Amino acid sequence: MTTTTLVAPISLSNDLLTGAEWSPAHTRELLQLSADVKARPGRYASTLSGKFIALIFEKPSLRTRVTFEVGIQSMGGSVVFLDHTQASASLGARESIADVARNLERWVQGIVARVYHQRVLEEMAANANIPVINALSDKFHPCQALADFFTLEEKFGALRGFKLAYVGDGNNVCNSLIYLAARLGVHLRIATPAEYAPSPEVVADGKRVARETKAKIEVMTDPREAVSGAMAVYTDSWTSMGFEAEEKVRSAVFQPYQVNVELMSLAAPDAVFMHCLPAHRGCEVTPEVLDGPQSVVLDQSENRMYVQKAILHTLF
Repeated sequence: MTTTTLVAPISLSNDLLTGAEWSPAHTRELLQLSADVKARPGRYASTLSGKFIALIFEKPSLRTRVTFEVGIQSMGGSVVFLDHTQASASLGARESIADVARNLERWVQGIVARVYHQRVLEEMAANANIPVINALSDKFHPCQALADFFTLEEKFGALRGFKLAYVGDGNNVCNSLIYLAARLGVHLRIATPAEYAPSPEVVADGKRVARETKAKIEVMTDPREAVSGAMAVYTDSWTSMGFEAEEKVRSAVFQPYQVNVELMSLAAPDAVFMHCLPAHRGCEVTPEVLDGPQSVVLDQSENRMYVQKAILHTLF
C-alpha cells in the first residue's frame, strides 16, 4: 500500500456515528491517512496534546478499549474511562443522555462510546458540541469496518472491484461493511438467513452510493454463492451482545453458514479469512480456518489502532 503524506486533517463531519457521514473521496483519504499513521507514528505524537477524551463503555471490550486507550495516549492525549457495563450504571438510568453529553462537553474534548443502542450515540451527538465516535452499537461498528478495509488495502492494493464475501448474521458489522464497501467501490456479497438479513435501509443507501463508485452490494441466502471466487471471506459471531437469549435458536439457524475449509475452498486461491473477534471456534468458524494461514484476524485487530488514530487526528 502506498503511503501518502497528509499534512492537514481531512475535512469531515464532526462525528463518526455510522460511516455514512463521509463521502467516497474522504473515506479513501482516511485509509491513506491510516497508512501514514502506521508508518510514521511520531508525526502524530502531539495531535491530542492537552486533550481529554471520555471513553464510555456499556459493553465489555478488549480490542476497542485497548486500541483507543493506547492510541489516544500515543498521540499525547489523556483518557477518562467511564464504566457503564453494569445494569445499575447503564447510561440514562441516573440522568438523561442529554445531560451526560452536556456535562461532558464542559470537561473533555471528545467522546468515544460503546453502547447497546444507536439512539444513545445520536442523542449524545445532538447535545454535545464535541466529536462523538461510535465504538460499537447495535446498528453499526464503523471503526471496525474501516480497519477491515485498511487491512485489505494493505494486502491487496486498490480496492475498487475487490470481491468480499460476508457470511452469517446481518448485524452491526455487516451494516458498516455495506456503507464502507459502497464508498470504496468494493463488490460485497452478503449471505444470511432470510430473517437475519442486514438493514434494508442500509442496503438501499449502500446501493445508492454504489452507483457513483461502481461498487456492487448483493444480498442472498446461499453462502456458497457468496463465497465463490471471493478474495476475502468475512464472518462474525452468530449471537451479538444483547441477543444472548436467542443463542440456541441462532446456533441452529446459522449452522449452514459456518466458515470451514470446504467453504473457504470456493474462494479465490489467495483469499483471506476475516473476523472482527471475539470468535467462537466450532461455531461461526472452524479452528482450521481461524488459526490457519489464510487468517488475517490479528492484522485486523492491530489495524484498529491505526485507523482509530487517523479518525482522532481527523476529528480533532
